Amino acid sequence: MAKLYKKTSGNGTLTLYLGKRDYVDHVQNVDPVEGVVKIDPAGIAGRKVFVKLACAFHYGREDLDVIGLSFRKDIWVKHIQLYPDAGHKPNLTPMHGCLLKKAGEQGRAFTFDIATNLPCSVTLQPGPDNAGKACGVDFEVKTYIATETDPEVELDRKDTARMTVRKIQFAPDATGAPGPKADICKSFMMSDKPVHLQASLEKEIYYHGDPINVNIKVKNETSRTVTKIKIIVEQTTDVVLYSADKYTKTVLAQDFGETIDAHSTFNKSLAVTPLLAENKKKRGLALDGRLKDEDTNLASNTIIRPGMDKEVLGILVSYKIKVNLMVSSGGLLGGLTASDIQVELPLILMHPKPQEVREVTLEVE
Repeated sequence: MAKLYKKTSGNGTLTLYLGKRDYVDHVQNVDPVEGVVKIDPAGIAGRKVFVKLACAFHYGREDLDVIGLSFRKDIWVKHIQLYPDAGHKPNLTPMHGCLLKKAGEQGRAFTFDIATNLPCSVTLQPGPDNAGKACGVDFEVKTYIATETDPEVELDRKDTARMTVRKIQFAPDATGAPGPKADICKSFMMSDKPVHLQASLEKEIYYHGDPINVNIKVKNETSRTVTKIKIIVEQTTDVVLYSADKYTKTVLAQDFGETIDAHSTFNKSLAVTPLLAENKKKRGLALDGRLKDEDTNLASNTIIRPGMDKEVLGILVSYKIKVNLMVSSGGLLGGLTASDIQVELPLILMHPKPQEVREVTLEVE
């Protein structure tokens, strides 16, 4: 069941209607933002009514703005004057028709086309004791009363109505492409034979919450024993807009009690599932942008088109899987002289395309 979303200004003069809050980036184009603003001319008092769509990067709490510091940087902004009529005549769609029916005769339709080179909505998870708006990239639709398009003075909140929306990407239909493969051959001191490790994934793209099967093949030609297999999933977040911050967080580390004896082989698929539920307290973890306080998930991979300006993207997210073998030296010292063998695989985490919905309800904020 789909929803229509409604937000009214504090003075009751403006009511913003949207048909959805999630707008899909299809790589070649992005879903347009189609909405309606209901305007009561009695409350305008000779001023104008605008609606704007802004993509912004937040890197601090809004309540700190009172000390004169700006913690918001607009990446992209677009304005439309709705009242008095300035010539904006969007091609009316069925979505507009539904919203205009809700708004009545005072409704004014608008359409924003989102640029294809903008980032998707991403939030960096605050610490358990942090309050206020989280750091990240978000999109906001805002209608307001003012005398000019972009007033220098701060708008009175009672003259505005705003809603946060999300720009998201879904996995392409064909996710059955062969997955990545990596291998290594490592020799050890006092041993003339190596250990061969090969790891691979069954496919290129995985959906959030689905198990990831890691295929592991080992050929142990040494006299040593592999005492443990460990699989690690790491998220790397590259904040490229305001600094060169790049950091990596472990979102899953799982030990498997598989042993591989000397002069033997191993061939098995081990499953892991990285989840936000296991990482709720990790500050700075990248999450898909959230609306209100609803649940979200680990951020999806950032898909970069050829020729895109990385700085405009704000936050880049990627994942990798590490497969680690702990190899014991054997003898009296045992694990005290153990060595590691490790390979890395790139991982793509995304959402599947949702099924289309036809029923409509109205949600009021």
